[in-house]
Amino acid sequence: MTSLFSNPEFWQYLSIPVIAALIGWITNWLAIKMTFYPLEFVGKPPLLGWQGIIPSKARKMAAISVDATISKIGTVREIFQQIDPEVLAAHIIYTVEPRIEEYVDELMLKEHPTFWENLPASARRLVYERVRKSAPQLVDNLVDDVSNNIEDLLDIKSMVIERLAKDKLLLNRIFIECGEAEFRFIINSGFYFGFLFGLIQMTVWYFYQNWWVLPFFGLLVGWATNWIALNVIFRPLHEKKIGPLRLQGLFLKRQPEVAESFCHIVTHEILTVGNIVNAIMEGRKSDRARNMVRKHIKPLVDETAGMGKALTQVAFGPTGFATLKNQVGQKAIDISQTSFNNAIFETDRARAVERIMVKRMTALSSEEFQDLLRPCFQEDEIKLIIVGAFLGFTAGICQLIFVFGGSVL
Repeated sequence: MTSLFSNPEFWQYLSIPVIAALIGWITNWLAIKMTFYPLEFVGKPPLLGWQGIIPSKARKMAAISVDATISKIGTVREIFQQIDPEVLAAHIIYTVEPRIEEYVDELMLKEHPTFWENLPASARRLVYERVRKSAPQLVDNLVDDVSNNIEDLLDIKSMVIERLAKDKLLLNRIFIECGEAEFRFIINSGFYFGFLFGLIQMTVWYFYQNWWVLPFFGLLVGWATNWIALNVIFRPLHEKKIGPLRLQGLFLKRQPEVAESFCHIVTHEILTVGNIVNAIMEGRKSDRARNMVRKHIKPLVDETAGMGKALTQVAFGPTGFATLKNQVGQKAIDISQTSFNNAIFETDRARAVERIMVKRMTALSSEEFQDLLRPCFQEDEIKLIIVGAFLGFTAGICQLIFVFGGSVL
């Protein structure tokens, strides 16, 4: 036994499966890293350098993610209803009401300082009170109108895609957190599968010591470990029973857990009340929303000037009165966009949306569910396999030359 351990050939042969295991681990680790990093292109475009596969195709990957999930687990109307329009209206009023005097003062002093400064305090209080009394009903009407026309005002798909395309780190997080267990398995399995291939490689090398054996098996390990791991994650799609064993793709087994992780990120960081309101007011259909706000604010403007519309028009002039209406309308839009800074309110509404989305996502079929994670491997997968195969081939040559003293010539 002592002579066996002291024999240099013993350690040379033993190094074959060990090096193969390291090749498998490194190539799989590198494949995962190259999928997500770097966020921006490093090197000299277009060929000399690299950008993570997901960040390099952020808009496309975001669209795939939306199509595979949000578009199947909740309509615009359902999501908005889970926010609860009545609670939304109450929150707007709760946020705006204490600042009514501030808003009125700011508007009047900006546009008509002389008129407002010379108005008796009692008249000002009357204006404040009229605005305060009118606001709840006007807000209710506005929210009802938005709720009834939400599909014409909000494009959820575009909203999410724009958000993820701009924030590549968040896009990465969705895939990384949802597939954390699978990515860890891919990296670790590279070591185990590599070791098994290394045992075969060692046996072949013992009987057939041709120069190409070690580089070829290195290439095979770099390619096959990644391919096997991917198939174990996503196949079989549906559970199969073989005796006491129950086989199904690792990712598919975790559907309830992944649904919770994905929906939490989406509802707490993307489909928030503030982001939804901003998308309505600043998105592709913002003109419709702004016109709707102004339509509902008009009665409020008329009432604030109700102390004497004629007097107000005389003081402001026809043009000034129209400007006043426009400014009140714009102020209402600004208010609507800044009324959602309450973290408790945001979190409460996010949880309401999250509950229905998790339930729907858990109910997706295996074919539909795999589309959440599968695309991040399918995009440019051949590049990752080639890189892994090249590294394995290079390691095989190094093993031939430095471990066994061979030559490729």
